[in-house]
Amino acid sequence: MSEVRAETSVVTRSADSARPRPWYFDILIAIVAFAILVTLPMLFTSKALPDFVIRCAAFGLFATSLNLLVGYTGMISFGHGMFFGLGAYGFGLLMQRADVSIPTAIVCTLLISAVAAVVIGAICVRLKEIYFAFVTLAFQMLIHSVILSWQPLTGGDQGLRGGIKRPVFWGIDLSNHTHLYIFSCALLVIGLLLMRQIAQSPFGYTLRMIRDNPVRASFIGINVWRAKLTVFVLAAIFASVGGIIMSLFVSGAYPEFAYWTISGEGIFINMLGGVTTFLGPMVGTVLLLILNDTATRLTEHYGLVLGVVILFFALGLRKGLMDFVVDWLQSRRESSKGRHS
Repeated sequence: MSEVRAETSVVTRSADSARPRPWYFDILIAIVAFAILVTLPMLFTSKALPDFVIRCAAFGLFATSLNLLVGYTGMISFGHGMFFGLGAYGFGLLMQRADVSIPTAIVCTLLISAVAAVVIGAICVRLKEIYFAFVTLAFQMLIHSVILSWQPLTGGDQGLRGGIKRPVFWGIDLSNHTHLYIFSCALLVIGLLLMRQIAQSPFGYTLRMIRDNPVRASFIGINVWRAKLTVFVLAAIFASVGGIIMSLFVSGAYPEFAYWTISGEGIFINMLGGVTTFLGPMVGTVLLLILNDTATRLTEHYGLVLGVVILFFALGLRKGLMDFVVDWLQSRRESSKGRHS
């Protein structure tokens, strides 16, 4: 585990040293990205495209929130999927059992995830490396077991059935698939924009310092435990937003949303896309979903295809796709400067 953290630190140092863009430039990019996403169904008539984008929104937010821990803080969590599951189940149960509006249910779900993250994080962030990773996994398996055993509330292994009520709010009708698509895109863009601002804030650079050398960070007066707990809670909140989107998409929630394989997919997504660039997890999400859809449609040996892809990135590129592209562009830039000088 220490080798993974060391490699992540070395690889990300060049990307972190780049001069951050002004905040209003990120907002402009977010507006353009949202406009492109909204117009995609008009340009392409495929009925599968909106569903694909909604799934990308759910897993993209989840994977990017995980990268706040892995790439920016050096905290490799094997149990981050528990907050994805809490988001799906919390929102689904509130809409099924309580007479509340969708915005109220979303806010309450985020508060539930934040409280759970404070309790779990207060224990986990005191641990280092492999112990942190496996204790988070233990908490995820505990939550998954509660979901399976508390059948009167959660539906057990059948999940939340019967659909989710979707009352109209602010003129938005999420029972309309077009409205659901635009709403999911809005949550994705807003979530990514907020996480981008966190990563580029002084707090984000404090996280980088903790990742690179936590002992030195504590020596200069940084409360390492508090900073780790804060980013743990923030990452949990954004992961639960991904769970809310998935709950709306499937009109329910299932135990698989809180199983350890969800966390494994998050780690794999970051491996595919890379952890040195902010959009690496989103690229990894698109790659993984395309790989899932293509492999399951063309062959029964999905595990074999996935293993080959893992070997290619681990042994061939030895980094995520965006990491490779950034390093390649940087080497080209440096070689061009060398020729001109």
